[in-house]
Amino acid sequence: MPDAPLPDAARIGPFFALRTGTGDPREEGYARIGEAYRLTGEGGAGPVLRARVEAVAASLRTEEPRVAASLAFQGLAARVWSLALGPAALSGEVPHLRPDRLWWNPGRAAPDDLWWPGVPSVMAEPGGLAGQVGTAAFAHLMPLHHAIGRAYRVSERLLWGNAASALAGSLRVLHDWCRAHGLPGAADRATELVRAQLAHPPLRDTGTLTSAPLGYRRRTCCLYYRVPGGGLCGDCVLHGAPGRG
Repeated sequence: MPDAPLPDAARIGPFFALRTGTGDPREEGYARIGEAYRLTGEGGAGPVLRARVEAVAASLRTEEPRVAASLAFQGLAARVWSLALGPAALSGEVPHLRPDRLWWNPGRAAPDDLWWPGVPSVMAEPGGLAGQVGTAAFAHLMPLHHAIGRAYRVSERLLWGNAASALAGSLRVLHDWCRAHGLPGAADRATELVRAQLAHPPLRDTGTLTSAPLGYRRRTCCLYYRVPGGGLCGDCVLHGAPGRG
């Protein structure tokens, strides 16, 4: 199969980049990302996911695991959306991002957090480009949604709101980059691909995407306001942070 067009997408920024090449991921502290979606026999987070949530909690200085889990989900969602959406908009192709082949180091930041040993192939499944983008992303978002919802008691609706917000954030970065580099067609393609994701469950009714100018308003809150020194995100449904109670 042809190589995925990841080098072009990597020019957009670190969230659109994926480490490839040879090597032994385990020797560098990576685990297959599918391991992050597994729960213990008691329904708790497995060691890979727990390590990531704890790292986010420490970075944000929050003592609320639910808040850290919500934001960890949103961050990883932004990564997988970007890896699918960027190549789709620039080249009309989507790389395979199979959870059993993609490796993750929860202690590292983008782009060094994700590694595909070798070069990922391009998806060829039917369903059109929007369907391929959704397939690539939801292969991760569905099991991660279940794991975080179960292990950290984060609401289903809030997490899908996070996924939609992450998608809109990826679109804003990609759209601005394409416009700045004389690629209006790619910018428009990215916008239509995102509209397609937001038009169907589980992202339908999570928020509203507007154009001229491009913007997004979600219908849930990611809980960032509960982080010490945190506030409201630009797309938050809230107009003022509620009391921490």
